[in-house]
Amino acid sequence: MLSRSTFLLRGDKNDNINTMKTLKEITTFNCSADHLWSILSDVSRCDWVPTIDKIHLEGDCRVFEMEGMGSVKEQILLLDNASMKLQYSAIETRTPLDHHLATMQISKIDEGSCQLEWTTEIEPEIFASAIHQGMLISIDGIKSVI
Repeated sequence: MLSRSTFLLRGDKNDNINTMKTLKEITTFNCSADHLWSILSDVSRCDWVPTIDKIHLEGDCRVFEMEGMGSVKEQILLLDNASMKLQYSAIETRTPLDHHLATMQISKIDEGSCQLEWTTEIEPEIFASAIHQGMLISIDGIKSVI
């Protein structure tokens, strides 16, 4: 059984970040946490992202062409095998972003299932809908390769 929860969070209108949006997807997969981590921790792997054909690495960054987004360069900020946590930031895009921070955290449920919590902070929030759609498409892509 696969389950998914969607959360859209917005900065408080009284704070200074009211144009940033935080997106969160929580999905349960019928595979081990180790198996899902082997897919996501290979930062050059793109078979689970339907809109990307090829990724190449440049130091601590991955660079790719994304359908509808053009050339994207993401800096890998954290790749922690012990906690199964990946964090990255889009540092070069066709349309400049003020802020982008994505975190993918895998948690073991039992030997045959795990949970992925994928959070993305995005500013300006006008891009949140496209980023969220990309997250959903990628989650479907993960399902196809597990």
